[in-house]
Amino acid sequence: KTLPAMTVNISKKRKFVADGVFYAELNELMRRELANQGYSGVEVRVTPHRTEIIIRATQPQNVLGEKGQRIRELTSVVQKRFSFPDGAVELYAERVQTRGLCAQTQAESLKFKLVGGLAVRRACYAVLRFIMESGAKGAEVIVSGKLRAARAKAMKFSDGYMIKSGNATVDYVDKAVRHVAMRQGMMGVIVKIMLPHDPTGKDGPKKPLSDVIVIHEPKEEIPLEITPGH
Repeated sequence: KTLPAMTVNISKKRKFVADGVFYAELNELMRRELANQGYSGVEVRVTPHRTEIIIRATQPQNVLGEKGQRIRELTSVVQKRFSFPDGAVELYAERVQTRGLCAQTQAESLKFKLVGGLAVRRACYAVLRFIMESGAKGAEVIVSGKLRAARAKAMKFSDGYMIKSGNATVDYVDKAVRHVAMRQGMMGVIVKIMLPHDPTGKDGPKKPLSDVIVIHEPKEEIPLEITPGH
């Protein structure tokens, strides 16, 4: 994830900070530009020759645009902003396998529902139901701000199983935050999804939860043959 401008000899600490700032700014740019295309995250891969940026979205065809025009525009913006040499950065679009297990996509969906004027409770329960039907272990939606009255409050909707602490939360809980500019003021939306365990690693983490115990069926005991005279 190293920036071309940062390829000079810098300390490891500065490199990690530079990489983090680069990722944060890139993610924010893509989130604002591709909100309508179901943007759900970005991955940066650095090869010796070029930097590859993979954009994950629910509608990759719209990210590419007509004859790849949109992706070329985005490539040009990224190249100019981060001072990449010509041909040193490449953008790709990838489809999100399961929309219901992506917190970013669901938070964006809830945001559009609220902006469209749907009642908060109804919008939250619709998102929660869709997440659970997609195979999630659990889900939690928190909406805070001026929901109806002049006084701000927070509403929490949850379903299924959700872990809150421990290292497992890093692998198993997908979280997204959105700010919704409503007429009465700003509203905050938090969506948390507890991913299912998936040995293939497609829809969830390969690593099982540390407190899950699997009891195997006992093996059949083969009776020993006793020969006479022994």
